[in-house]
Amino acid sequence: MVAHVLGLRLSLLVGAFRGGRSSTVRAVAATAAALIVTLVVCSAALHMRSIPASAATAASVLVGAATVLACAGAPLVGGMTDPLDPRRFAVLNPAPRALAGTLLVASLVSIPVACLIAICVCVVVMWTAHGVAPASAVLSAALGALTCILSAKLAAGANARMTRERTTRPLGIFLIAVVVVAVPVAVFLAVLARDGVVPAALQRVVDVVALTPFGAAWALPDPASGGWSLAVAVVTVALLVGGWYLVVDRLLHTVPRPRDGAVEPGRIWFAITPPTPTGSIAARSLVYWFTDPRYRANVIIIPVAAVVAAFPLLLVGVPVETALLLPAPLMALFLGWLAHNDLAYDASALWLHLSAGVRGTADRVGRLVPVVVIAVPLLLITLLVTGGLIGQPRLVPAVVGVSLCLFLCGLGVSSVASVAAPYAVAGPGDSPFQQPQRTGGTVIQGIALALILVLNAPALWWGWLTLTGDDGAATAALWGGTAIGLVVAVAGVLLGGWVFERRGGALMEFAVAT
Repeated sequence: MVAHVLGLRLSLLVGAFRGGRSSTVRAVAATAAALIVTLVVCSAALHMRSIPASAATAASVLVGAATVLACAGAPLVGGMTDPLDPRRFAVLNPAPRALAGTLLVASLVSIPVACLIAICVCVVVMWTAHGVAPASAVLSAALGALTCILSAKLAAGANARMTRERTTRPLGIFLIAVVVVAVPVAVFLAVLARDGVVPAALQRVVDVVALTPFGAAWALPDPASGGWSLAVAVVTVALLVGGWYLVVDRLLHTVPRPRDGAVEPGRIWFAITPPTPTGSIAARSLVYWFTDPRYRANVIIIPVAAVVAAFPLLLVGVPVETALLLPAPLMALFLGWLAHNDLAYDASALWLHLSAGVRGTADRVGRLVPVVVIAVPLLLITLLVTGGLIGQPRLVPAVVGVSLCLFLCGLGVSSVASVAAPYAVAGPGDSPFQQPQRTGGTVIQGIALALILVLNAPALWWGWLTLTGDDGAATAALWGGTAIGLVVAVAGVLLGGWVFERRGGALMEFAVAT
């Protein structure tokens, strides 16, 4: 069976270049992009032979961790389907274990894996140039490569369970390319800028990442890592292998349940919310937010983006305690801004609101309920973690005040922006990353974000004064920021409701046209 599946994999690989003109062009472009990324990373790895071993360790650990994240995220964010999906073999009734092992071997025959192997070879050469035993360098590269491959297979299996097959998401591929290229370049330049001396803040980050499943394998050649990195790397690979076998077994023996006549679990929200126009709209919005992939993708991306945004600060030498102040306000900003185009996601379902004669304020408040339900626990957890990690209690009120002001101002601005200037988005059932042709969407996004920041300027200024040593400004940031946010949120809901009632016809034309 292994030989047969390998033959199928080779046929699929060659067939990608023999399809129609557009598919051939896409395959050639993807291959060229993969080769360029591989050349950039390989050149950087070989160049690190001439820098100190500590700098090489920092770069390899962070770049390796970014590569693992990219491999795990590509099938989910990039919308790519596995050409050897285990479900396609279900009609043959194969043994799950045998099929899982066969598909794992067949997955080695691919252009991304070939690029990954080339990078691992260059990493081995780099480590041997630093005096590391070849066996240790090869073991590190092998465990790292297995972690990447197994992460991608598991993510593809999860993607097969959660979503239907669809075309590739260009934006998703772009994001993955940014992770794979921007992070290595940023690390490499940060190290070179300091003559090969790793900043203390960056070294602390490396020490933590080296003990995580993402970076443990790449830290094995470092004598300082001891046996912990080896243990974490081996356990990670073992768990990924076990997870892959479980996913294959699940995909082979699970039949999707028909949706016709099924009771939607989201209907419970209608029993929880009050039987008023605002409550009904809130319940319907909650159902959408918890079931529609377009909403769920945004909710998942925001916490990740907020945490990742702190890493560039660490790379340029900002203290960890200061960099940790960024995720909570940034998350609050994007959570408040998230609803700035909420109305566009309704498509033709908007007529339910317009035909029922719903008041504008009821529509605006009801649509904000899901954002508040999701944002409050996220921000609460983030603020608690931030307060525990920064080790400076005097900064906590300022961080809370700035975050609340950003979130509440975002709700107010979004309430107006979504009815005053909606723009086209992915339709119901489409990929959340497959955006339609549109004009002005980016400008509207930028204006909404800029307006939120302008309204939040006093709270940001008080936060800055607190950071520079003025403890009295922390109280002003907390209470003043909260007051400003509440005023902006209430004013935004009232103004947005007024605009909604007067632009009903134009909004319906927009919904039908898009």
